[in-house]
Amino acid sequence: MERNLMAAGFGGQGIMTMGKLLAESVCRSTDKNVTFFPSYGAEQRGGTANCYVVISDEEVGAPLGDRMDDLIVMNDPSLHKFLYKLVPGGTLFINNSIVRSEISRTDVRVVKAPVTEMALELGNAKVLNVIMLGVYIGYTQIVPENVIWDTIEHKLANKTSLLPLNRKAFEAGLTLGRQQRGAV
Repeated sequence: MERNLMAAGFGGQGIMTMGKLLAESVCRSTDKNVTFFPSYGAEQRGGTANCYVVISDEEVGAPLGDRMDDLIVMNDPSLHKFLYKLVPGGTLFINNSIVRSEISRTDVRVVKAPVTEMALELGNAKVLNVIMLGVYIGYTQIVPENVIWDTIEHKLANKTSLLPLNRKAFEAGLTLGRQQRGAV
């Protein structure tokens, strides 16, 4: 089994954090191999940002490529720039709070998640990446949910006041991802 994911959006949307949390979760708590590769635009906040995460039962080669099994897009420019990378039958996860473009491909599954709106409803826009990570895990079940949450807890060990909000965000995403998986 090998799963290739690309996550893309504006700098400041937590794209790298989302990819790092997934990659670190795999490293810390499973017997799978993982590669994380970040790519930044000219500016960090407000510029483009994307990362690749490859999860595999076998050794992982270079993560760069034009064949992604999963694509997370958090804004319209990322959709237009990277949709071609998604393989037929792949899954497109979109932040439909911001992504307004029509999806031109009919050969992929589309998971819509209004993560910006959901984050604002929780009171903090900064957790939209945790919500999307929850959507991704709830839908794909590529890694056990508790493995991801354990990594989030570990990362926030020095900021325990942030744990309740991040827990709510992750749970909200998981619920949405599970619901959409069940609708397929």
